[in-house]
Order: sequence, then structure tokens, then C-alpha cells
Amino acid sequence: MDLLRPVRAFDRLQRRTPWLGFPIAVIKKFSDDKAGHLAALIAWYGFFSLFPLLLVLVTVLGYVLAGNNGWYDTIVDSALGQFPILGDDLQVGALRGDTTALVIGIAGALWAGLGVTIAAQRAMDEVWDVPHRERRNFLTARGRGLLVLVALGGLNISITIAVGLIVGGLGSFGVRASGLGLTLILDVLLFWVTFRLLTVPEVPMGDMWLGVLLAALGWAALQTVGTIYVDRVVSRAGATYGLFALVIGLLSWLYLGGQILLYAAEANVVRVRRLWPRGLLDPVTAADVKVMRALARVEERKEGAHVEVTFAPVARSQGGAAAPARARDEDHDRDDSEHEQDRVDDHTARDREHEQHDAEDQPKH
Repeated sequence: MDLLRPVRAFDRLQRRTPWLGFPIAVIKKFSDDKAGHLAALIAWYGFFSLFPLLLVLVTVLGYVLAGNNGWYDTIVDSALGQFPILGDDLQVGALRGDTTALVIGIAGALWAGLGVTIAAQRAMDEVWDVPHRERRNFLTARGRGLLVLVALGGLNISITIAVGLIVGGLGSFGVRASGLGLTLILDVLLFWVTFRLLTVPEVPMGDMWLGVLLAALGWAALQTVGTIYVDRVVSRAGATYGLFALVIGLLSWLYLGGQILLYAAEANVVRVRRLWPRGLLDPVTAADVKVMRALARVEERKEGAHVEVTFAPVARSQGGAAAPARARDEDHDRDDSEHEQDRVDDHTARDREHEQHDAEDQPKH
């Protein structure tokens, strides 16, 4: 009995069906990049960055909007509304003191808040297979992280004010009807800026639209689910587990948010580089070859270093008890296998020509 026969049949189907092969390729790329671990890092650093950043927000708003409590409450509630898992348990107070103490406190809080931006930048570098020698260094990574915080914070405040002015003239029905659409537009703009600033400049903005839409839709769904989770789980567990329930709920929320971000980014990479279909079983596809080579080249850490990956043809079984059971499937797959091998060999030849050309262009010392 050949237990892999259903798997081979499904593999043949997804290789020939783009609407099925594409999401499978995204899932495989997510696994190849160990993006689950990257999402966990984003959640971990996000947990320790969230509260310092909220502290900076309420402190700055307290001085900028002094005497205008209405706008202050609206903007703070909008920021907290991005994380419904917090519920009504979080009360954030502003920093107090003289000018020197405030500057030092805000700078320290911003530095603590950079952790999540650094983790997100590294995750995007892994997703886009950026070699280590081409990644941002210590200073530029933190400078870009500060730019991310300022851009997202300013955009969130600006859009919140604009939305407040727009819906202020609508009736209750208009507010409810426009709420979902305005929230989705806000999420699209926020993720558009996020993807642009976290991704290496070599990737054009036009290559990111699919991931931006997926991330915005996923984040909106996560907010809805988070609200239900708070109402039905955290609020009840709080009486038993206290603050521990809030901590676990927030970490889980941030982890899911990190996964949404990285799955959306993987969809961008798979679409732009045409990394589908992927093979579930042998033989490998041309997309498999491109992914494995890109993963290997990530380890290029010094100028002039080149990592090369080769693939040997897959040997077919020539006998044994399982061979007769596989014969029909192998005959059915033979044409597809030979076609995929030809594509792999063609990509191998082209990549070797490019590598030889790059080696000849390297300056001699």
C-alpha cells in the first residue's frame, strides 16, 4: 500500500492550479524563513515596546493639546483601540518634570520602543532574503526604526483627527456605516507606510500592494476577534488570574499580529518573484530552486563572498516492494517531472553564468 499516493495526487493538482499553488507557496516560504520564530520575536519586543511608546504618546499629546481634552481623549482612545485586548484595564499617565527630565524620559522611552522596529526590520530582511552584508547596521537600523515610529505615530494622529471631523457631521447611522470603511482605510495607509519603511529600498512600492491589503484585512479581523476574546475570555479570567491573563492575552495578540504581517510580506515575495508552484514531494520545481538559493545567499556576510547551491537529479526507484505501487503515479508524473527538471537545469545554467560574470567584475587585490 502506497501511503504517499494521495499526497502525490494533491501535489500534482496544486502544481497545475495557480489559485491553490500560490497560497501553498506562501505557506512553504513562511516555513522556509522560520517566520513563526520571527513573529514570536516581534511579539516579545512589541510587548516591551508598547508601554514606553504609549507613555511617549500621552506625554507629547499632553503638551501639544493642552486645554483640549476632547481631542486628547479621542487620539489616545484611537491608539488604544488598535489593541482591544487591553480592554479598559490600562491607564497611561504622562511623564512629569522639568524640561531636562522630560527630554531624558522621552528619549529613554523611545529607545526602549525601538526594539519592536528592529525585530520587524530583521524579519523583513529574512522574508526578502537580504544577505547579511547588505543589511542596515546598528545606527542606520535604529535611525530607520525612529523614522517608523514618528511616521506611524504622526499618520495615526492625523487620520484620527480627519476621521473625527468627517464623522462629526454624520448621524448615528452614518457613523456606524462609515466606521468600518474608515478603519480599513486607516489600516491600509498604516501598513503601506510600514511595509515601505521596513523593507529594503530596492523593492519598489508597487510590489507591495498585495501584502498591504492582506495585512490590513487581517489586522481588521484580528481587532474584531480581539474584542470578542476580551469580552468572553479575558474579562472572565481576570477574576481568577488577574494581571497574568492580560499579559498572556496581549502576548498572544501581538504574536498573531506578527504572523499576519509576515504572511502578508511572504505573499509579496512569492508574487513578485513568481515562487510558485512549490513541490510537496520530489522532483523539485524551479521555484524550489530559487528559494533554496536565495536562502543560502542570505549567509553572505562579507564583500566578495558568494554562496552557490546545486541540485542533483532525483533518482527514481528501480525495484523493491513499493515500486509497483508507485509505477502508475510515476508514469503519470514523468512528463511533468522532466519538464520541471529542464526548468531547474535552465535556471542553474543562467545563475552560474551570472555568478561567473559577477566574479569577473570583482576588483582584484
